[in-house]
Amino acid sequence: VPVIGDVRVKERLRMVFDIYQPQIIFHAAAYKHVPLMEENPCEAVLVNVVGSRQVADMAVEYGAEKMIMVSTDKAVNPTNVMGASKRSAELLVQSLQFLPENKTKFITTRFGNVLGSNGSVIPLFKKQIEAGGPITITHPDIVRYFMTISEACELVLQASTMGKGGEIFVFDMGEPVKIKDLAIKMIKLSGKEPEKDILLKYTGLRPGEKLYE
Repeated sequence: VPVIGDVRVKERLRMVFDIYQPQIIFHAAAYKHVPLMEENPCEAVLVNVVGSRQVADMAVEYGAEKMIMVSTDKAVNPTNVMGASKRSAELLVQSLQFLPENKTKFITTRFGNVLGSNGSVIPLFKKQIEAGGPITITHPDIVRYFMTISEACELVLQASTMGKGGEIFVFDMGEPVKIKDLAIKMIKLSGKEPEKDILLKYTGLRPGEKLYE
């Protein structure tokens, strides 16, 4: 049953919990765009921290069996507002696990970059190749871990069955991928020649961005 709401609005959350009494909660509402959150830190805190806290509080109050929170690899030693807000949410949710009155199991999953999700680099590169280039890359040495949407879903479902409460699950995403190599591969797959038909343009790291996750 789809309902429209906002994790920042406690009254709306209470209405949904009252009506549906959820048994298992998958909490995926978040702002995840790093440079945008550097410019709007208040929104990152309101959604990623306060929103997560309010959903978790409701889970405790209504006696939900489990709450699985979707987090990010950017929460590890965060260097940006988005990562710091998600790490704060992780700590908040974990701290509720050990309250005497709590019956809910709180489980966190951390993702890398999900291929094909909103803001993913592959649709952007595809669009830039179709337009004749250039492909824009922030830095020649930048690397990222990638996973598919189906792998992300699998991780969440596995965590929901394996979790005993208080854990953080991290998906084994294999070796990190150099974004430059990904761009070159996509150019070649489209039947064009890198740096000849399609140029690579380096734009510099964006605010809050790391070379390695």
